[in-house]
Amino acid sequence: MTNTQRFTGKVAFVTGAASGIGRAAAIAFAREGAKVAISDRSEDALEQVRAEIERNGGEVLAVTCDVAEPGQVETAIARTVERFGRLDCAFNNAGVENKAASVHEIHMDEWDRILDINLRGTFTSMKHELAQMVAQGSGVVVNTSSGAGIRGVAGGAAYAASKHAIIGLTRSAALDYAAQGIRVNAILPGNIETPMMDRFTGGDIQKAIDLEPVGRLGKPEEIAEAVLWMCSDLGGFVTGAATVIDGGWSL
Repeated sequence: MTNTQRFTGKVAFVTGAASGIGRAAAIAFAREGAKVAISDRSEDALEQVRAEIERNGGEVLAVTCDVAEPGQVETAIARTVERFGRLDCAFNNAGVENKAASVHEIHMDEWDRILDINLRGTFTSMKHELAQMVAQGSGVVVNTSSGAGIRGVAGGAAYAASKHAIIGLTRSAALDYAAQGIRVNAILPGNIETPMMDRFTGGDIQKAIDLEPVGRLGKPEEIAEAVLWMCSDLGGFVTGAATVIDGGWSL
């Protein structure tokens, strides 16, 4: 992992920060000098991340937030700006997996749950993040899509639909804000060592490993490094990208 302090003086906001990729990104932003606002539905797990960042000398604000609730999202971003004065980097990572089912077996409440969190939550977060960035005249947004955003997944129609849509949302927003000094990109992780993967496989991680041409799962820290690069000055010519980081799974 790098430790270049490339985000000194910057403010980062991370959703889904209590575990997995979001946790790794929040810790990485703080390690490289950013002031970090972290949000998640899980207050206890979020507190553990906050404590870890502070133990390592980072400055952090923890805000409990369910991205499916627009008012909570607006409040979380407003608190971030109130505390730190600006918003330079936003990583919209909060998301959930669906219960495996063929399309005709998907209950409408399950469809709505997945789309409300994964897609509507990303849109709502972007709406308020981008408003702040427009006022500043700069900023970077990174959204978490998935390898399932560019291929079909048996039993995963709701999840795949939400992740495909995030790519379209990302690319459209990139065009909306390119002339205003704001970049918008997406990452597409494959099978990563996270609590979500544990749930998805029922604890049989080998099933996920067998899907990966490289013969292993990705690490949350590997995805976090890509997020930080996109948010850094060296990623300054990248906008509207949907970058696949999946060990070849989607090929």
